[in-house]
Amino acid sequence: MKIGIMGVGHIGKTLVQRLSAAGHDVKVANSRGPETIGADVLAFGGRAVSAADAVADVDAVILSIPLNRLPQIAPLIAKVPADTVVIDTSNYYPARDGRIDTLEAGQVESLWVAEQLGRPVVKAWNAIGSDSFAKKAKPVGSPDRIAIPVAADRETDRKVAMALVEDTGLDAFDAGTLAESWRQQPGAPSYCTDLTREEMPAALAAADAARLPKRRDLAVAAIMERVGDGTTNPDADWAVRLNRALCM
Repeated sequence: MKIGIMGVGHIGKTLVQRLSAAGHDVKVANSRGPETIGADVLAFGGRAVSAADAVADVDAVILSIPLNRLPQIAPLIAKVPADTVVIDTSNYYPARDGRIDTLEAGQVESLWVAEQLGRPVVKAWNAIGSDSFAKKAKPVGSPDRIAIPVAADRETDRKVAMALVEDTGLDAFDAGTLAESWRQQPGAPSYCTDLTREEMPAALAAADAARLPKRRDLAVAAIMERVGDGTTNPDADWAVRLNRALCM
């Protein structure tokens, strides 16, 4: 497929590498210009381009930028054909994104994103930590392969996103509609807990919408307490254990 990726943060970087290695034609852009995108990001064949070029003539666009910046790229996404699959990997973190009143009131994050962009989106790759994503890919059929929930309203979008998730070394799990995608938001049992396909249904079913924000903020506080201290900086497995303890 022809894929455009916006953003080269920890998740975006791995997406470029994995999807390029899988044989897809991948273009990638960031907010600072193509010349600032590192050679490691492009090591498997991805091409650094401008933001406008990244979303031009592609089958799918993957948005891997902070949630609060998504409204800024709405004019760019408005030019993308209606049948192009738009996949969002973002999550709402008030400390980073600023307070968004509708989300604080309980609106589902991916529905808010769809409203900002003025088009349907898919929610995928949001529920895995960047280190797990970079280091824990497994071949198809591996018993401990990490599963990723994928939520979408259009069936074509769902099929495309799930196929691409599989190409990144993870099991794609059909998590239903965007209205149900709150079950994979921060604070939910499925969020950054590195579950398998067999474990995912129970985790999605156990999500409690009212408790998600508090659990999200507790996890952030626990991690931030240890960041910057050279003796206690948390590694990826510690973060997975923390999320399991708080959210499952």
